Amino acid sequence: MSQFATTAGGERHVFPDLKTVLACASPRRSGDELAGIAAASDVRRVAARMVLADLPLTVFLDHPLVPYEEDEVTRLIVDGHDARAFAPVAHMTVGQFRDWLLSYAATPDVLTALAPGLTPEMAAAVSKLMRNIDLVTVASKCRVVTAFRTTIGLPGCLSSRLQPNHPTDDPLGIAASTLDGLLFGIGDAVIGINPASDNLDACMTLIRMQDEVRRRFDIPTQSCVLTHVTNTIAAIERGAPVDLVFQSIAGTEAANRGFGIDLAILAEARQAALELRRGTVGDNVMYFETGQGSALSADAHHGVDQQTIEARAYGVARAFAPLLVNTVVGFIGPEYLYDAKQITRAGLEDHFCGKLLGVPMGVDVCYTNHAEADQDDMDVLMTLLGTAGVNFLIAVPGADDVMLNYQSLGYHDVLTLRHLLGRRPAPEFEAWLSRMGMLDETGRLPPQGPHAGSVTRLLGNGA
Repeated sequence: MSQFATTAGGERHVFPDLKTVLACASPRRSGDELAGIAAASDVRRVAARMVLADLPLTVFLDHPLVPYEEDEVTRLIVDGHDARAFAPVAHMTVGQFRDWLLSYAATPDVLTALAPGLTPEMAAAVSKLMRNIDLVTVASKCRVVTAFRTTIGLPGCLSSRLQPNHPTDDPLGIAASTLDGLLFGIGDAVIGINPASDNLDACMTLIRMQDEVRRRFDIPTQSCVLTHVTNTIAAIERGAPVDLVFQSIAGTEAANRGFGIDLAILAEARQAALELRRGTVGDNVMYFETGQGSALSADAHHGVDQQTIEARAYGVARAFAPLLVNTVVGFIGPEYLYDAKQITRAGLEDHFCGKLLGVPMGVDVCYTNHAEADQDDMDVLMTLLGTAGVNFLIAVPGADDVMLNYQSLGYHDVLTLRHLLGRRPAPEFEAWLSRMGMLDETGRLPPQGPHAGSVTRLLGNGA
């Protein structure tokens, strides 16, 4: 298909190719403007959406945005497509698909069965025709359940990553932050440290420390030191007690090369972690992080808009059956997501696309201090994502990560959201909270945080 065109506002709008249609159909985004691919006006944006709505879903199978011969991510997506799962919607246009997703016919079970038949480009395309409430509505119907020592993604649950980062990787400081988070019921998705250094010995010290804390208090959760995947492979080879293998990933081969990885390395790491057999209720051993703009910052976006490239990263994640995937939505900076409006929209898009594709999606609701955003904006996005059924959120002490120097959610924010929406931690973790005497008479942590005596009770039970 060589030309896409329509008339809007009394003007003929012609788009030379499919990736131009998608880029121009995107909501305004500073990263796409930086790349020179965004719509030049709101009228042209509407025209692109009109064209997109009338395109058959099959166009994305016939016209890869990144050439098959040049990109292993494209080959992964195309070769792994499940035609049988796709069949129920194969006759639809993108606009018809949007309407169907919002209908009663698209039940949780139906969407779960459909996920292997959707490509990331299809998910990104339909998201561009949706308002924020549409993204929330459809995502809330998507169920993606994974497990290691806890079960993540069950209906009625909201899990959390406890992120006790420290600017010098001081074990005492990390331990204090970890204890603080546990007392707020945080950490059922993972206790995950971003190390200040990629030094292997230092990372192994943190891995062993986390495992000792988990075993001492008999905590049903998983730990992870978010070092480079090759470091984790080396740690496994040296006998470290690794639960989850972490890696940042992107939606093109060239962008992943910028992270120092390829699909073969991810497969090797997954196999190494599986052979440790450390999970008790499941064998999902991978943890991936993503973020809109990473491919553009590596000059590896192939002229494709940042949200579609981001969705392609979920295609990579899906192939490795991860326990957790999250977009660090506002972390890369205002060059890619300028303000709170763009961060909010991107967070909802990312969550929607990931869940629609069958990925266990979480979000780091965050921003950098030079973005046009503040903590009130994060409250809004957090609440929308909770309503949308996000699998997990990330929380740091005081909502201020003193190592990575960005703003996220605090432990108390996740606890408040659980109370507000009636959500619970993962069942295995909630049972542990009960055994440790940390729940009140209603079976929940008090909304103001741990009640008197919780610290003594926790330390006493762990002695």
